[in-house]
Amino acid sequence: PSDMPLFEKIETVARRIYRASHVEAAPRVRNQLERWEKAGFGQFPVCMAKTPYSFSSDAKLVGAPEDHVLHLRDVRLSAGAGFVVGICGNIVTMPGLPRQPAAEGMHLNSSGQIEGLS
Repeated sequence: PSDMPLFEKIETVARRIYRASHVEAAPRVRNQLERWEKAGFGQFPVCMAKTPYSFSSDAKLVGAPEDHVLHLRDVRLSAGAGFVVGICGNIVTMPGLPRQPAAEGMHLNSSGQIEGLS
């Protein structure tokens, strides 16, 4: 429900969808969620950002493990869009970026022309 506290919304997603036993979050993360609730953003839905390789926050724990701990590293407020994002584990939140940037394969050849553009 929209009136559920933000951390409880995150816990609900973690338990019901990701099959986590519980969520761990640093006090600063929990405090930030409480501040947003007091500022009027508590009714927002939550969106989770985590590894695409697992329902856990650990990319090495592939697939759909059960009874794992979901590590909530950070939270971000998307006030204009109307949701709160829970950042889980060690991820980059910029979508669509490869592990190796294309710029690393670009260079000037001996004629001074650019090579490596695709």
